[in-house]
Amino acid sequence: MLPHMTSEPEQQIGVGTQDAFQRLWTPHRMAYIQGENKPTGPGAGDGCPFCSIPAKSDEDGLIVRRGEHTYAVLNLYPYNGGHLMTVPYRHVADYTDLTGPETAELAELTKQAMTALRTASGAQGFNIGMNQGAVAGAGIAAHLHQHVVPRWGGDTNFMPVVGHTRVLPQLLADTRRMLAEAWPE
Repeated sequence: MLPHMTSEPEQQIGVGTQDAFQRLWTPHRMAYIQGENKPTGPGAGDGCPFCSIPAKSDEDGLIVRRGEHTYAVLNLYPYNGGHLMTVPYRHVADYTDLTGPETAELAELTKQAMTALRTASGAQGFNIGMNQGAVAGAGIAAHLHQHVVPRWGGDTNFMPVVGHTRVLPQLLADTRRMLAEAWPE
């Protein structure tokens, strides 16, 4: 047993049946769980957030970098601090439907994102990938997006493994500003 723990669970009011677990309340996650900001259909005009984000300011849209065919944006529901996505402006679902210039720029923004994350936060590794289709786990399957998730030694501790909770030490607006400043030219 850790020194700061006792054999008796601390009483937490309002948690239901008393048990030995502590709770870290994250009510902001309900928006994601309930599907807020998810498209109502597969078309670009069906509320696709990836189609509406580019019309916002960089700050309001959490856009880190804009290219000619693609952009890099922070994930509203990150796996780790600095988790961003590279996204084509064009509403396209399948990787094979990208044009040559879109494919090249998506790859280039991904490389730049890795450089910015290493510079700004000392990322030691990355998970990079895209889920193609709802059955493959794509949260927004109708608009292709590639995840760039920074990783550090020991970043998978008891919170996500046991507590199913991510602890993010920085506000998204601050992370966006930090990465935009570290973005390579």
